Amino acid sequence: MATYAIGDIQGCLSRLQALLNQLNFDPKQDRLWFAGDLINRGPESLQTLRFIKSLGQVATVVLGNHDLHLLAVASGTSSVKPQDTLTEILKAPDCDELCQWLRQQKLLHEDPKLGYVLVHAGFVPQWDLTKAKQCAHEVEQVLQGRDYVSFLNHMYGNLPLQWREELAGWERLRFITNCFTRIRFCDKEGRLDLTAKEGIDKAPPGYMPWFAVPKRKNQNTRILFGHWAALQGQAQGINIFPLDGGCVWGGKLLAMRLEDGKRFQIACD
Repeated sequence: MATYAIGDIQGCLSRLQALLNQLNFDPKQDRLWFAGDLINRGPESLQTLRFIKSLGQVATVVLGNHDLHLLAVASGTSSVKPQDTLTEILKAPDCDELCQWLRQQKLLHEDPKLGYVLVHAGFVPQWDLTKAKQCAHEVEQVLQGRDYVSFLNHMYGNLPLQWREELAGWERLRFITNCFTRIRFCDKEGRLDLTAKEGIDKAPPGYMPWFAVPKRKNQNTRILFGHWAALQGQAQGINIFPLDGGCVWGGKLLAMRLEDGKRFQIACD
């Protein structure tokens, strides 16, 4: 039995299937962790969503910003962007069923036995694992509840930029969502910059990768994440494991076997 953590697929189902063949994946024994952004920008978003849903308990999914974007568009609180590849999902007869399933997925997954935590983008330095799990649960409860459309309607935006325990309401939920699904750079006080999307060497003045903040409270947590294609899946120091190889941009689809840390990859056209 093996557990594989897999980076952003973004609708590239054929590449995922090629990677699973390389892994000799056996759904009767193995388990898959997906780091979010299952869909969008790639050519097979509908088929990807259906396939991962069909895996049932074999698959563990955390939500990415593109997954949340689909939910917002499907609920009527946002609109399709020119570069999106969501139309096939939105027109599918099982669209509602797929979105209902997606809403039940997590923002953070922890396996104490394996000793890893999975999120889509990252943590702020003020959160230890206990606080991160609490914050993730707050958003998950709302997203899975009856008032999820109101949440999606208030989800977009870059403010507030900094965590404060007294944050409340939609501002609190928006900040938590931005951390788990959009963070790349922040300053040493944890103020976010959600506009910079390039590599580490392009950090805005005074900012650094979230995982490079000195004395961050989560530095002893082994964190798997996707989202940041510019990192190309390259190791980023102790306990930091990027998984986004930029598959949809012609890079690689990456996987990591959690039992021994071995990495796998498949080239993408």
